[in-house]
Amino acid sequence: MASRKRLTPEESRSSALEAARSLLIETGPQSVTLKAVAGRIGRTHANLLHHFGSASGLQKALAEHLAKTVCETIIEAVHASRAGLGSAREVVDLAFDAFDREGAGALTSWMLLTGNEDALNPIVSTIHELVDEIAPGEAETHADAMHVHKDTLSLVLLALGDALIGAALAKSLGLPRDTARERAAANLEASLAEHYQR
Repeated sequence: MASRKRLTPEESRSSALEAARSLLIETGPQSVTLKAVAGRIGRTHANLLHHFGSASGLQKALAEHLAKTVCETIIEAVHASRAGLGSAREVVDLAFDAFDREGAGALTSWMLLTGNEDALNPIVSTIHELVDEIAPGEAETHADAMHVHKDTLSLVLLALGDALIGAALAKSLGLPRDTARERAAANLEASLAEHYQR
């Protein structure tokens, strides 16, 4: 009988979060349970309880993990865009993909439906940190002190709404599936153009 590789606490936690993320994407947020994640990584339920405390703790840690991963990717895209290497549409696609394909939209709706709103705090705070990193000192340098904050609010709300109902709504309106992304990119480009004219 082969023995399991002993993982460090960090490796065990990381492995569990990746498994939880896979379950979220494959079968939805309701499948992100301690038992399912433990089974996926070949660990015990007790092992995961030790790391996360409860299913709610696991979901909160997953929200934080998703938010950090997504925001790091978006930061890279924003820096590339500012250096002339990327576009507003690339930033929009990353945000929309995070909420759709990466499962952040499904996780958000699940947390709200199950009354676990505080599990969303890591997503909200990480997005806030992202904005502060993208626009440090924004208030001191521009007339509209909250310009990037407003753009971020619009982009996140559009991405979340699109993840939850975008496909069905676009279909019922007879619009191409990526219409919301196109609108978000156009809004972001117009906002950036206005911002840099000041």
